[in-house]
Amino acid sequence: MAEAEMSYRGKRWSLQGMTALVTGGTRGIGRAILEEMASFGTAVHTCSRNQTELNQSLEEWKTKGYSVTGSVCDLTSPPQREKLMDAVSSVFQGKLNILVNNAGTTIPKEAIDYTDEDYRTIMGTNLDSAYHICQLAHPLL
Repeated sequence: MAEAEMSYRGKRWSLQGMTALVTGGTRGIGRAILEEMASFGTAVHTCSRNQTELNQSLEEWKTKGYSVTGSVCDLTSPPQREKLMDAVSSVFQGKLNILVNNAGTTIPKEAIDYTDEDYRTIMGTNLDSAYHICQLAHPLL
């Protein structure tokens, strides 16, 4: 990218001073979203079910100079979602500008082969958690 274009892009897309929660930000699309936002100056909080993966990612982002914090959270658990939002509120002093409900899951098999547990896992992660996180985040937004 040409320097003039980079300068214009930087001015146009600065997110300096903004705060964001990106669920599932340690892998895939969530990671890409998180890193893009952080590169534009956003302070980001993320979550992962895996403490080791979260710690490794936090270290990588620290070396890149990104302002990222994180929590371990199983988004299928309502109490853990509440704990996550308490952490977000604490880290960002009650102010959240951006919410990205990115976390999602699938079980790679035929739909007719899903067990009740499979269905609950998919719906709990992909629908229930996103809806509940929106409710919990609303007062901060």
